[in-house]
Amino acid sequence: MAAASNNTMIVDTPAEVLDARPGSRLMWPVEAVASILLVFVIGLLLAGVISRYVLSLPIVWIDEAASISFLWLAMLGSAIAIDRNEHLRLTIFLNLIPERGRDFVDALALLVVATVLLALIVPASQYVQEEWYVTSAALNIPMSFRASAIVAGLALMSVIAVGHAIRAATLANLAAAVAVIAALAVFGWLLSPLFLTLGYANIVIFLVGVVAVCLLLGVPIAFCFGVGTIAFIAFSTHVPMIVLVGRIDEGMSSLILLSVPIFVLLGCVLDATGMGKAIVEFMASLLGHVKAGMSYVLLGSMFLVSGISGSKVSDMATVAPALFPEMKRRGHKPKEMIALLATGAAMADTVPPSIVLIVLGSVAGVSIAALFTSGFVIAVVLLLVLAVLARWKASGESMEGVHRAPFSLVWKTLLVSAPALVLPFLIRGAVGGGVATATEVSTIAVLYALVIGALFYGGIGAKKFYAMLVETAALSGAILLILGTASAMAWALTQTGFANQLAIYMTDLPGGWFSFMLVTIAVFMVLGCVLEGLPAIVLMAPIMFPIAARLGINDVHYSMVVVTAMNIGLMAPPIGIGFYIACKIGDVSPDEAMSAIWPYLGALLAGLLLIAAVPALSVAYL
Repeated sequence: MAAASNNTMIVDTPAEVLDARPGSRLMWPVEAVASILLVFVIGLLLAGVISRYVLSLPIVWIDEAASISFLWLAMLGSAIAIDRNEHLRLTIFLNLIPERGRDFVDALALLVVATVLLALIVPASQYVQEEWYVTSAALNIPMSFRASAIVAGLALMSVIAVGHAIRAATLANLAAAVAVIAALAVFGWLLSPLFLTLGYANIVIFLVGVVAVCLLLGVPIAFCFGVGTIAFIAFSTHVPMIVLVGRIDEGMSSLILLSVPIFVLLGCVLDATGMGKAIVEFMASLLGHVKAGMSYVLLGSMFLVSGISGSKVSDMATVAPALFPEMKRRGHKPKEMIALLATGAAMADTVPPSIVLIVLGSVAGVSIAALFTSGFVIAVVLLLVLAVLARWKASGESMEGVHRAPFSLVWKTLLVSAPALVLPFLIRGAVGGGVATATEVSTIAVLYALVIGALFYGGIGAKKFYAMLVETAALSGAILLILGTASAMAWALTQTGFANQLAIYMTDLPGGWFSFMLVTIAVFMVLGCVLEGLPAIVLMAPIMFPIAARLGINDVHYSMVVVTAMNIGLMAPPIGIGFYIACKIGDVSPDEAMSAIWPYLGALLAGLLLIAAVPALSVAYL
């Protein structure tokens, strides 16, 4: 599965960019517009915060203007992600295919993407026409100006996908891929009368089977959901396709999601300024002299850095290079370090400002403030579990030549890291205390990081900042398109009545609510392996949360179980993408690290079972 990193290559001239990627001659202005939109959205939200909290004069049209700009940013960012091949996808099975067959599969995957996009353009255009008759409340303009972003994005992405396919594939592979897709479409159309009579079996055929096959072929996750849902609606229902476009729009457009690109940008800023590294150095001076001290430093740094960036990739890339050399000197095996790094990242994903918690709150209707407060405590529970295992594992650690850092060094590193250490507590305190929303806090946090980074950590050059804006747009677009297509697929699934039948079955399980918790853990661990975190949440939350409510399970408690189970699956080999990211960052073979990670995953699972069994850990302090 390919995952975008927060580390962005800085290029010197437009010519180099054009040589680097197919389609980049088209993408250069798109990237510029997306960057401007991102800055505009942040500026709007900052203006809203200042007007509301400083001047006590709320500007009513800011949310509407930000929502319009946000959808355009998401669609243009999705197009940039296609051009850069940064959409999340599963590649582990694709790599097992012989090279000759892989070329055909790559061409087929690109054309599947193009097929999804082309199939949506006409209904998206109809959707824009219908939105013309809907007027925004504050700006008093037709909502078509906003919905047009969907058509523009779909058209741009389809051009890029087809262009990549033509450039990358031989004529024979291209023709064969077109023939396969056309044959399947004709086959589905001819069997449509049969599919209309199959009922729930269509869920297995389209929403499970088609999606699974596309995942194995390396089709990006967003488009796997898209092609499965399109086929399901087109061949087994009479629902017009325009409804699907509306569900995609709805899945991408929650105002809560405005904080996603801003927190992604915050992670980039922290990487570039070295604020995260300053925190690591302070933790090392404080705990590095004790037995298993460097393991504690790694876990503590992941906890604190995650509280700033909200990005697992950013967290691991910040912590590993700073700590691994000293850990190796003390006798830690590389595979053990990778295992601790990966599971530490899983532990820290509930620490605010976790993007996963923000998306879950948006999809399931759970208070973001409550999730942030509970997530902080749950991460502490998992941190303690991993720390106990790390202490046991460090029994043979060499402490030769290790001395307690002098107070002067501890004080110096504290002073250097203090501006960065303030940020996670500022974020959690403001959102958890109800002072500001996650979106408002995200804009303040970015401004704070930019100012503090410039004053204390060297600042960021104009070229680097522009590259960060483009990378943020691409990663945010990839995330938001997944949310849109997964929301459409979840809607299609609930419309069949399957969710109600599942709810009846689950509420009658022997063992009551805890049996349902065990089922939840198993489901989200598997989905975390296969789909990565956000798609699994968007797909399953509308189904599972109502069942949990029927069983009397607190929504915050259930959220903590869901997110933790998903993160364990995300780090579980042989499929979990987080495990492979950790191996890449630590430069360790996955085959070597695979044998070491299981005890750490077992420790996380023990902590998860404790969290599931004791609701007070999640909700007692809310």
